[in-house]
Amino acid sequence: MSEQIMTLNGLTKTYGQYRGISDLSFSVDEGEIFGFIGPNGAGKSTTIRTLVGLIRPTAGSASIFGLDCQTQASRIARDLGYLPSEDSYYESMRVRELLQYTADLYGKDCNTKMFSLARRLDLDLSRRISDLSLGNRKKVGIVSALMTSPRLVLMDEPTSGLDPLIQQAFYEILKEENSRGATIFLSSHVLSEVQRLCDRVAILKEGRLVEIQSIRQLRESGYKKVSLTASRELPRGFFNLPGIADYRENPQKTAASFMYNGNISAIIDKIHQLPLVDVLLEEPSLEEIFLHYYE
Repeated sequence: MSEQIMTLNGLTKTYGQYRGISDLSFSVDEGEIFGFIGPNGAGKSTTIRTLVGLIRPTAGSASIFGLDCQTQASRIARDLGYLPSEDSYYESMRVRELLQYTADLYGKDCNTKMFSLARRLDLDLSRRISDLSLGNRKKVGIVSALMTSPRLVLMDEPTSGLDPLIQQAFYEILKEENSRGATIFLSSHVLSEVQRLCDRVAILKEGRLVEIQSIRQLRESGYKKVSLTASRELPRGFFNLPGIADYRENPQKTAASFMYNGNISAIIDKIHQLPLVDVLLEEPSLEEIFLHYYE
């Protein structure tokens, strides 16, 4: 049975009358890639900042490596890699200087891995931090979080600002880190990202835990977004089927769009009966799924 590397017990953080997170209780097993998903503003960053000891909880507790996240944060940090959603660097430093400074804080020789990660992410180590684009600043954070080969990596929206090719390289790097034994805790609002990488996901909405699912469960219960146009008016009630939400037609009733949660073969067979001009099946955004499925 896998050892639990992280445990949250009723973790709560409020900001006066404003919501933060409320009564979060779940655990993460050592060696898994665990997704933490929800729309922007759901409380993902607040949770992670509490886990790394940057803010204090209002109630409840959390532990990493069996150590309390508040009273033993410095001990936890020795084996922790952290990528925040927003960076804050010494702007006058060059990238290599900043990364070397990070390595010195950990007391480790990270040169080999630093150069390897920088090469794979196309990061110029000679550039000054103040001259970097958003995407390149994100690369600095990724290298900083991974080059010490930590036991646990916490990543908050890691791919924002990265172009698609670099995202692919990043995914491969994360899989390699996991293969060597690292546990990955990945916060994201991009559903396809967690579906691609994670073993399980915790779903957060408005600061509360909705549920925890395996990726298989998430895929099986996943919505598809359907848009279609026919050459003549759609039959009345044609799409009165279980699993359809947010159904809309154009005024001419020749086009429709809706969310579908069910057997994909069944909806394709249904659509095939129509005199189609165009049809599009795509993955909805996480915000759309939350609007219709987790309301």
